[in-house]
Amino acid sequence: MKRLANWRLFSLFAIVALVLSGCGKPYLSTLTPAGEVADIQYDLMGLSTIIMVGVIIVVMLVFVIVFFRFRRKDDRIPKQVEGSHKLEIIWTVIPILLLLVLAVPTVSATFKLADVKTMDDKNSKAVVVNVRSHLYWWDFEYPKQKIVTSQELVVPTDEKVYFSLKSMDVKHSFWIPAVGGKLDTNTDNINKFWLEFDAEKSNEAGNLFYGKCAELCGPSHALMDFKVKAMSKDDFNAWVKDMQSVKAPEKAQTALAQQGQDIFNKSCIGCHAVTPENKMPETARIAPNLSNFGERSRVAGILDHNKEEVKNWIRNPETYKPGNTMTGKYPQMTEDQLNALAEYLMGLKVQD
Repeated sequence: MKRLANWRLFSLFAIVALVLSGCGKPYLSTLTPAGEVADIQYDLMGLSTIIMVGVIIVVMLVFVIVFFRFRRKDDRIPKQVEGSHKLEIIWTVIPILLLLVLAVPTVSATFKLADVKTMDDKNSKAVVVNVRSHLYWWDFEYPKQKIVTSQELVVPTDEKVYFSLKSMDVKHSFWIPAVGGKLDTNTDNINKFWLEFDAEKSNEAGNLFYGKCAELCGPSHALMDFKVKAMSKDDFNAWVKDMQSVKAPEKAQTALAQQGQDIFNKSCIGCHAVTPENKMPETARIAPNLSNFGERSRVAGILDHNKEEVKNWIRNPETYKPGNTMTGKYPQMTEDQLNALAEYLMGLKVQD
């Protein structure tokens, strides 16, 4: 009885886990597609699920019918039947037809999603983003606009956005669950693909989506997140204009922030950039660009965006992201220095 009770408890947990696996927020769930790519992938998942469930139902029906109709009722040996050309043809043709039903739309979608010719057209006005993955953060370069951001990707809605993916250290994988993906970022080659962000679905999600690394890359893999801000084309153009208008680092507005800027210039500037204009070689991007740090929604991609969390991160980043490349790169700071540095960083904005 005790063993039976344990099995019942295990079954209950299995059912609960199955139900909860379908839960998710609009900005983080593949089951609430928010773009053309996500819609295509969702339809393919639905088609394959219908086929698989259909096969299971047919097999179970055949099993039940055979079990009850042909079970042994006496000791007589039943008539021995060997081979049936009709049955063999049926159970060979049906799987082939099912595979064709699944293969044709899958291959068609694969070629459609791999079409990035527009991206390589120099005369194209399409938005192109060079994604660079690092341990454990992301940066996003807009080569046509000469802008570099980190940890927050900004994109226009209702048009194709093209991505060029590369890793600066180990293999990662770029994934925005609600919009589409995922695709590996490698160190030795560049992968390319496109996504489209639906305006209506973006509004429902608060114009904010979450992106993640989908390739096990180290102890902080699960914390390698980034945020995606989806906005109208006009708002995107305004954001680009604001970012391009900043040609020099933001000046500190208060005496405390000025102290923080002095500390930043002595301890942080060697790794972090504070200008959105892409003037650095790719190999020099060893830490996130902080030009619009004050406008972000997260600190280090995972902490609430406030001065206290900024200080907590600087004080001991290893506590929050084990194995990160920032740990041990600067001397320990006093509480006054942390207050000043947090004041300066929170004031780094390009949009009011």
